[in-house]
This record gives sequence, structure tokens and C-alpha cells, in this order.
Amino acid sequence: MIRIFLLCLGLATLPILADAQVGLRRSGRTQSGVELNYANPQEYEIAEITVTGVETLNADALVSLTGLRAGDRIRIPGDAITSAINKLWEQGIIGDVGVYISKIEGDKVWLEIGLTERPRLTSYEVEGVNRSQADDIKEQVKLIRGRVVTDALIKNTELSVRKYFVDKGYLNASVKIIPEKEKNLANSVKLRVLVTRGKKQRIDQINFVGNESLADSRLKARMKNTKEKPRVTLFKDLFSRIINFRPSDVAEFFSNTREIETQDVKDYLATHVKPNFFSSSKFVRDEFEEDKDAVIAFYNSKGYRDARIVGDSLYHSPKENMLVLNIDVEEGRKYYFREIDWSGNYVHSDSALARVLAINKGDVYDMELIQKKLNYNPNGLDISSLYMDNGYLFFSIKPVEVRVEGDSIDVEMRVQEGPQATIKRIIINGNERTKDHVILREVRTLPGDKFSRTDVIRTQREILALGYFDQESFGINPIPNPADGTVDIEYTVQERPSDQIEMSAGWGGRSAGGYGGFIGTLGLVFNNFSIQNIFKPSTWDPLPVGDGQTLALRAQASGRRFQSYSFTFSEPWLGGKKPNSFSVNLSHSIQRYYGSGANLFTFGEQSGHLRVTNVSVGLGRRAKWPDDFFQIRNSLSYQIYNIYTRLDEEGQPAAGYSLGQDIGILNGNANNITFNTTLARNSVSAPIYPLSGSSYTLSASFTPPYSLFNDRNYSTDVADEDRYKWVEYHKYMFDAELYTPVIGKLVINTKANMGFIGSYGSGNPISPFERFVVGGDGLSGQSSGYLLGRDIIGLRGYENNSIMPTNAQGTRIGGIIYNKFALQLRYPISLQPSATIYIQAFAEAGNNWGSYAEYNPFKLYRSAGIGARIFMPAFGLIGVDWGYGFDQVPGNAGASGPQFHFTIGQQLR
Repeated sequence: MIRIFLLCLGLATLPILADAQVGLRRSGRTQSGVELNYANPQEYEIAEITVTGVETLNADALVSLTGLRAGDRIRIPGDAITSAINKLWEQGIIGDVGVYISKIEGDKVWLEIGLTERPRLTSYEVEGVNRSQADDIKEQVKLIRGRVVTDALIKNTELSVRKYFVDKGYLNASVKIIPEKEKNLANSVKLRVLVTRGKKQRIDQINFVGNESLADSRLKARMKNTKEKPRVTLFKDLFSRIINFRPSDVAEFFSNTREIETQDVKDYLATHVKPNFFSSSKFVRDEFEEDKDAVIAFYNSKGYRDARIVGDSLYHSPKENMLVLNIDVEEGRKYYFREIDWSGNYVHSDSALARVLAINKGDVYDMELIQKKLNYNPNGLDISSLYMDNGYLFFSIKPVEVRVEGDSIDVEMRVQEGPQATIKRIIINGNERTKDHVILREVRTLPGDKFSRTDVIRTQREILALGYFDQESFGINPIPNPADGTVDIEYTVQERPSDQIEMSAGWGGRSAGGYGGFIGTLGLVFNNFSIQNIFKPSTWDPLPVGDGQTLALRAQASGRRFQSYSFTFSEPWLGGKKPNSFSVNLSHSIQRYYGSGANLFTFGEQSGHLRVTNVSVGLGRRAKWPDDFFQIRNSLSYQIYNIYTRLDEEGQPAAGYSLGQDIGILNGNANNITFNTTLARNSVSAPIYPLSGSSYTLSASFTPPYSLFNDRNYSTDVADEDRYKWVEYHKYMFDAELYTPVIGKLVINTKANMGFIGSYGSGNPISPFERFVVGGDGLSGQSSGYLLGRDIIGLRGYENNSIMPTNAQGTRIGGIIYNKFALQLRYPISLQPSATIYIQAFAEAGNNWGSYAEYNPFKLYRSAGIGARIFMPAFGLIGVDWGYGFDQVPGNAGASGPQFHFTIGQQLR
């Protein structure tokens, strides 16, 4: 066989053919005696083309790819052979390739394509890392079985794997890929990805060079992803301050705080607190480049319009596996606003727009502030709102620098007002279970009204407040119709499960009788119920849903000792035309006492019980003044307390103790008719994890003043068994809650709760019912000692019901006035529809007093701790907290100290 490699001369083709089997000569005679003259190519007709060296590929398909066919006339040497080789190389499946002449007869030539195939990938393994990291790497590189293994594939895989570890802080990680030929499969290889991670390297110091006007700490705070190893433990200081807290510290704190800017506090938190929990000190180049842009943006916001970063360097710290990052800054001159002129504005005057802008001559030049005041100011009015709330949807404004002189800049605000837009249609998408009218009745952007951005934002809040939709997936899309000057507003929602089931069981706790045991709970809450479809099974999904009503059923029991059942139904839009709510509640609870030694399985003879039956009906409405965040609710309830005590022959409790002793009645009934009125304002941004807003509630409850009607002193003129036949009291509760964003979704939640009970007439005793009990998780039932007829106030770090005053006889009867204050720092782990998870650190203090004479607002039981909350649509909000109570409870030495608390549902107090 005459072996002749055919190739055109020229530097352009040499790199492509470098791996081909060549062996060409400028001129001369081949082994078969065929003489080729490169200076004078000859034309031949292809008689036949054969392929050698194939293992898995189709020979005919390869010939077809070359573009050569038997019968074609080509020049040898010539471009046709070069083009054929190029086309085979472009497929990426060939290792080496050459075109040879088998023989020549006259003007006919027989060609042979000799090649080697690249191997195929059968499998690959990542070595030198744990299983979790190996799985993450496989997910990232995504090598597919059967893929042709090329040098480029191996190199790109090495780079991808190394980048994975560099992004995790392993800057010295090395990766080597070794192909191994498969013994039982032709032309196949497996890859061994060998990883040497080395030690993780973290940033020990970040040094800014050249920053004379802004401190390092302020610049570091702007770097959200590139952090140095923190050196300050804020919560250690926080615990120390709580332990040593004195009332005089309050005045001192506020006097000192006047000298501290809010931004300084945020910068301190960003630099020292957030890295401890939510950031690492690893170095990632891509994220660092973003952080450099953030630093320059911060400089620009302080007037340093020309600031830039001229260089950065990263080198090893003297500390092992630590890095030092130096950033060279050139600040430039600080600029100030001089003249701000307006053009194109006809609806609002220059002076009116200037008042909203609130930027004066001589203020620090800050285009970020300009943009905020023009487009969206979360803390007040902005120019866009001024126009868009009046229908000018097509409004736009562009600030332009028109003159720079020295350190002063003149800016012209170029306004395009455009026509007013009227809302034409409201479109609702994505509500598969909730009926349109339930969403539309919360919409503040009504057809026929002028477009208003404020109303659009308020509509978003009201729809999300229903709790039926995912807040992260909510969409707003204004669709302009320039032809008729109207706009359609499309709201897109994503349904999430809103019904809840509560199933729990526990063992422990202590009841009023001194024993604990098993308790089980089953609760069902249907938050988007439809009572009108209850008799239309064809509409069920899988229950009648979609009308926004709430139906709740709950049962709790611990054998015969404690049982509680409740039914609640509420309709938020009674009649369907106005937001007037209607609710009805029925409940029945019984607490039995069997004496000492009783347990879940053995009772003996019952020594006493307290049975409470309640029915209440409520009506509420949304107020329009001072704003429509206010609601007024009124309810009327009737409760009957049935107290039974088994007595001995001398008329004393046979078991030595009676539940009635805590109340003042051994045997008999107590009736309670109560009218309650509540004024509430709720502007929180979301029901589960609010990022902003507040909630205030003031409620007052009154019973008829029976003692005033009868002109009798109930403390002296009435026997014990008749004293509380008709319960009388007046009771007031106040709850305040505020959510303040700190950095991103890091939120401070501050709370204040207080309440007190009074009697009619100075000589009448205050009712033993509806008093306050403080301490623990704030739940009723087993963990709270089966306390009925009480308001249970949680205080983490203390045992359940441990802070409860006693009367003159030493009976723990409950308090008539309480205070509680709390501060919580929250951060979300997940805000997904399937589960909302957030963690929190808290500090709180509270107390409970048995008389007004004992009240001292500075005598509080203090605690602090950490916790987590998880909200799953099917089970509601579940929480766990660890708290440490700092103060001893008199008469109950073990009530404070480290405590774990579990909660179910949203805790109001």
C-alpha cells in the first residue's frame, strides 16, 4: 500500500493537521512508486473510499461527513483532501486522522481514511472528598455517560471542580483527572477525579488603604459577601448587660444614643453580628468584585463621585490558613449639590417638587439619594408617587448633571409627565382554589379609578394578609393601553396550602393537683372554607373551599382528668359587600381532680372538678378613620363555671385540696356575661414573617356591675357560695408589636404587653376568674397545669405558671396586673411556600402582681435565649426556644435558669 498523506501547504492549515499522521514530502516517489509533484497537482477520479481504525462508528457515515464521494474528481494534493480532514476533526469524536492513497490506476485513485476514535465515558468517581461534596460536584459538572472524552472536557472538568472548592474557601485545592481504559468495553474509559482540598483559608483581615474620609468598618459593612473573621461577640455583651440591668440604665442608654447615628448601628451589626451566624470569611473572587462595586456605590452616596478602587492584593497572614486582603482606594474630591432645576413639569410646580425632593443647595452630592427621592422612598413621599398616585402611570424623570465647577454640581430634573391612566380591568391569575371574589374584595385598585401606585402596594399587602398565597411568588403587572389611556392591572398569585392539622402527644407537666401525665391534641383549621358549598360535594377540593371563611375544630384530653373541646367559625365579609366580620365560638372544658397518687390509668374516686362552658358571638368592621388599617371588634360571651368539691363529714375537702380553693368556691356555679370591645391596627407586611409594619391592640371587657345594682358589699355582705354566682369585673389589655428591618431580611421585633383587672366599687373583691398567670411557653393544657379561667402569659426562661401571686391565705390565685416586654432579632432560613423557617435571639422581661399596691414596673423577671420557628401549611407554626431566666422566683427556687419551651401556633403574648 502506498501511504501518502495529502495536505495543502500553508501555515493556516498546519495547526489543524498537527495530530494527523503525515509523512509528506515536497516531491518524490512514494513506496508504491507513485510520484507526486506538489508544484504540479494532478486531477484524479475517486474510484473508492475505505475507512480503517473504526471500532464503534459507522464507516459510511464518516465518509459522508468528509464530503467526498466515489466518482468525484479532485486534485491531489489539493483543498478537497484538506477540507475532508477538517470536517472529520470538527465532529470532536476523532483522535488521529489521515488520508492515504491505496493505489492509482491511470486517472483513478483509491483513498483510505485511517483514524482512531476518541474514547467514550462510562463512569467517573470523585476521590478525596466526602460523599456529600462528591454529590454536589457531580451535580455541578454533569458529565454524561457515553460522552466523547476530549482534552477540553478533561480540562474544563478540572477547572469546574477546582472552582467548587475555591468558592468554599479551599484556595489551594488541586484537581487531577486520570482516564482509565475499561477492560470489558471497547473504546471506553472511566475518569478518576482526584481532589486534594488542602486547608480551608479564611480572611483574617481586610485593610483599606487610602480611605481618609470613611472608616474601614463602614466600608467593610458594604461588603456583603467578603467578610473577615469576626472578633466581637455581641450576644455575650448583650447577656452581660441584661444580667446587670438597672432601671437607671434606661435614661443613660437613651442619653448616649443621641450621639450615635442609626447608620453606625447598622454598620456595627453588619460587621460584627451578621458574620457570626449568616456569613463566612471565605474569599470568592466573583463575589469580591460585586463587593468592590458596592464599596464604590457607598462612596458615591457620600459625595465622592470620582471614587475608585485602584488595586487589591491577597496574601497569606502569619496565622495558619488565614489571609490578608488589602484594598487600595482613591477617594477623590467630595462634591455638593448646587442648583437643582426642573423642566417639563406642568402638573406640579417647581417648589412643590422641590419640597418632596427635600435636597438643598450645599447638601452632599448623592445620586443614590436622588434616585430614592425620585422613584421609591420607603420612608416617605417621592416624586414618582406624587405623580403615579394621581394616575400618571407613564410618568418618567431623569436627573442630568449639567455643570460641574470645583466641588459643586448643578442638576437638571427632566420630567415627562405623560397622560393620566384610568384602570380598565383587574385580572387575577393563579387562584386555583380561592374564588375570585375573595381576592377582588381586597383589591384597592378599582376599574374606573385613576391609577395609584400606593393602592397597588396596599392591594399586595391585603391579598398576602389572607394567608392563602405565597408572598415570594406574588406578581403585579400593569398592562398599559396607550390607545385609550387605560391600564389593566394583573395580579398573579400562587396558592399554598392554608389548612392546618394539629396532632401532638406529650408526657409531663404538673396539674393543679400535683400530678402529670399523658395529653393528646387533635386540631383541624380550615382557613379558606366555604360554608355555602358544604352541601355541594361536587365543588369540594377535597373539602368545600374558596370563600375565605375559617372553621376550626380542636380537642385536647388527658384521660378523664382534663378534656377540652372547641368549635369556631368566622366570616370576614358578612353579607359579601363590606368588610364586616362575624364569628361564633363554642367551647367546653373540664378539669377533674382525683387526689394524690392518681395517674393516667388509675383514678379512684373523684375529689372535685372545674367545668367551663363558653359561647360567644362577635361582630367586627374595618374603620376608615384615622386610616383603614384600623379595625373595631365587639363580642358578647356567656361562660358558666361549675365547681364541685367532695367534702368530708366536717365540710372540708375530702382530699385535703380542692380546685375550688384556688377560686374561692367549693361547690356551685359562677356565671359570666362579658361584653368586649377591641380597637386594633395592623399594618405588618406579611402574616408569618413580617419584614416591616406594626400591630397595636387595645381591648376592654366589662361584665354588668351586679354589686352596684344590689348596693351590696360583696366582700362582707355575701356568703362565699353566692359571692361569685354572677362574676363581675372590668379588664383591659394592651398589646404592641413593631417590626424594623436592619439589614436585608434581618428584622428586630419589639413587643410590649400589659393588662389589668378591676372591680366595681372600692370595697368589692376582684374576681378570681380571668386573672393573669405568667411564665413558660404561654400555652394552655397539660404544660400549663390545666389552668382554666385564666389568661396565660408566656415568659421564656421560667417554668410554666411559675410567676403567680398568692392571696392572704397563701393560695396561688393569679395576678390582677401584668407587664411584659420583649426584643427579638430574627433572620429567615427559608421563606418557601412549603416551609417558612427562621431563627431568633430574644431578651424579655415581665412580672405579675396580685394588687395595685404591689405594682412596681421596674421589678421584672428577666430572661434571654435563642429559638427557631417553622411554619408548614399543614401544621401551622411550631417553635422551640431555649431561654435562661436570670432572676429567682420567691418560693420557687427551681423556676428560673435554663429552660426549653415548645410552642404551637402564633403566640400573641
